[in-house]
Amino acid sequence: MKVLLLTQVLPYPPDSGPKVKTLNVLKYLAGHHEVTLVSFVRGDQSAEVKQLQKYCCAIHTAPMTRGVHHDAMAMARSLLTGQPWLMVRDDRAAMRRLVDRLAAETKFDIVHADQLNMAQYAQRVRGARRVLDAHNALWLLYKRLWETMGNGPRKILLGRDWQLIQDYEGRLCREFDAVLAVSHEDRAALEEAMETGTASRKITVIPIAVDADEAASVVRPPTADHLLHIGTMFWPPNIDGVLWFIRDVYPHVRAKRAAAIFDVVGARPPQEIANLSGNGSGVNVTGYVDDPRPYLQNTGVMVVPLRSGGGMRVKILNALAQALPIVTTTIGCEGIAVEHGRHLLVADSPEDFARAVLLLLDNPGFGSELGRNGRKLIETTYDYRAACRPLEAVYQS
Repeated sequence: MKVLLLTQVLPYPPDSGPKVKTLNVLKYLAGHHEVTLVSFVRGDQSAEVKQLQKYCCAIHTAPMTRGVHHDAMAMARSLLTGQPWLMVRDDRAAMRRLVDRLAAETKFDIVHADQLNMAQYAQRVRGARRVLDAHNALWLLYKRLWETMGNGPRKILLGRDWQLIQDYEGRLCREFDAVLAVSHEDRAALEEAMETGTASRKITVIPIAVDADEAASVVRPPTADHLLHIGTMFWPPNIDGVLWFIRDVYPHVRAKRAAAIFDVVGARPPQEIANLSGNGSGVNVTGYVDDPRPYLQNTGVMVVPLRSGGGMRVKILNALAQALPIVTTTIGCEGIAVEHGRHLLVADSPEDFARAVLLLLDNPGFGSELGRNGRKLIETTYDYRAACRPLEAVYQS
């Protein structure tokens, strides 16, 4: 089939959760179909485009720039039209023109919108069956984030937007021919937005997948004892989780291990987190790093202290593939077929989370056992060659 894949970010390099998910879907599709990739780009990404050419028959890009002025204008349009701010923000004339031109030149069998932001462009492709690939139930993600925020103008605006997104997401799910959810929890949330009252046959659960060959086990020395969080640090749920860990959990850890080091690795950390680095705090905020292997090799515990969010956390899938010991929250491992005490440890209160971290630091053998079990789970369940197989049935139907 001829597939038009629309992505909000160019899926290379695989250095963030959305990129990892989309790249592995693209790898699977490339082995079965003729894929044209259309993506927003930020600046000159010609080197990244070149890396993706082996999977695509063609790649087309449109520029994406953001700033305070554009965001403010998008908010004004949102207030006037009643459309969700996130969708108005990513409505770009250059992308509309590009999609219209390609749809006029080629008869596509499938248009695959990767993330809700791209659904508005898929709607412009006539004659193709439309697939919405929901990385998460976006309305639920933003509702959970809204629930963790303190009172103020941002909470008021986010409270408005998550409700608008719920209506918008439900309508798009009803209109598209097929919808992909990454977990049964997200499927239920999308069905709630659709207001169907019953399970929707058009929603298929296909978990986020990784490449088990590329995400290899990390060899760690017995002395590895750093705590590590790795992820994009401009993503609000990551910011909230790291701040919660540093303020509420980490003091309990340092009371027992005064020399503990917490490495926070990820692009564009806000100043609020950067200011917590150094000065005897035991916190090391690195920003983006080209090669995270030294940090992975020195990891005694990978911490994923999420209190909001949705979908599946790719950082946990990667850490399982890398055979790292993990402590996370119930929300953090939502949608992943892990068992507490077998693949990782789950804790939700500051005291329980700290106890779980200390348990793994004091028992590296137990941490290695969890890591081996996690690696096996990835190989059997979450490698893209197995996990993405239901996508073929969706396309054929």
